[in-house]
Amino acid sequence: MPKPRRTTFRPQAAGMSSAIKLLEQAARAVPIPMPAQPIVIADYGAGTAHNSMQPISAAIAILRGRTRPEHSVLVTHTDVADNDFSTMFRVLEEDPQSYLHKNSATFSSAVGRSFYSQILPSNAVHLGWSAWAIMRLDRVPMPVPDHIAAAYSNDDRVRTAYARQAAYDWHEFIAFRGRELCPGGRLVVLTAGLGDDGDFGYRSLFRSVTGTLAELITDGVVSADEVARMSLPIAGRSAADFAAPFAPSGRFERLAIEHLELFDAEDRIFNAYRSDRNATAFGTRWADFCQITAFADLGAAINGAPERRAVFYQRLHAGIATRLSSAPEQMRIPIAAVVLEVRPRSQ
Repeated sequence: MPKPRRTTFRPQAAGMSSAIKLLEQAARAVPIPMPAQPIVIADYGAGTAHNSMQPISAAIAILRGRTRPEHSVLVTHTDVADNDFSTMFRVLEEDPQSYLHKNSATFSSAVGRSFYSQILPSNAVHLGWSAWAIMRLDRVPMPVPDHIAAAYSNDDRVRTAYARQAAYDWHEFIAFRGRELCPGGRLVVLTAGLGDDGDFGYRSLFRSVTGTLAELITDGVVSADEVARMSLPIAGRSAADFAAPFAPSGRFERLAIEHLELFDAEDRIFNAYRSDRNATAFGTRWADFCQITAFADLGAAINGAPERRAVFYQRLHAGIATRLSSAPEQMRIPIAAVVLEVRPRSQ
């Protein structure tokens, strides 16, 4: 009898359906170049491209409806130089949802540079997409000695430093996109938001991580100094944070905000638990998510032989899963969806 397949739940997919609708709307509105020139789609912060398959395929389908089938489309996936581009290109070739399998005259490329600078030619991009990448800061402004996330630090200096870095990074990110997008071009951004009360969310997940780290100190797996150096370079932003660079004129680097929405996204892992009542699977799924998104940053603080880090990862995953399985609760996931447009000066 074949083994049942393990269902993969990606909390990063939270809010994806509404963001894809925004991307489809943008694809209906962006200018189409002459057939001799490709339609250029930029995927900012692609990672392994798992979060790119469905939205970019949807956008290309809309664009194909507006032009001839032979009109070429060039998708440029961008990320930092040490990104796993080998896995990304393998996903593009092998994933059944890949846009390369659905559209002829469609091509892919990559840029291995940080999007906190200009990385594509000016006026070259027709449609941009960025999912979750902008929540990761360009640098860690200072350690977070009393937590792993600045949002839950009790130190005002820490929270202020991270908020300042998040504001600077958003300013730089959109400034360079304003140069790269062509007139009439649009950029859709899906990222972490802050609730109206300033809440970053994921509270029970963070409790399980910090509780496990305290246990690992007691058990001698890691030292207190190592844990004190563990800081996640992440931040959420409020509506005011997103709008700040556009004040007071409503314009910034030719860009204007076409759409800005903050909401609490669906917790798909908790919904699965409500259906199957499998507390162990609930905890394991959230531990898997944390392993993918945070373990490398936390493990970077560990000194010594690589074996220490391997043991740390194993114990951290087990501790998170056990803690969350003991009392499953719905996770708050604040999301922000932003659409930016390059508008003529007369508008």
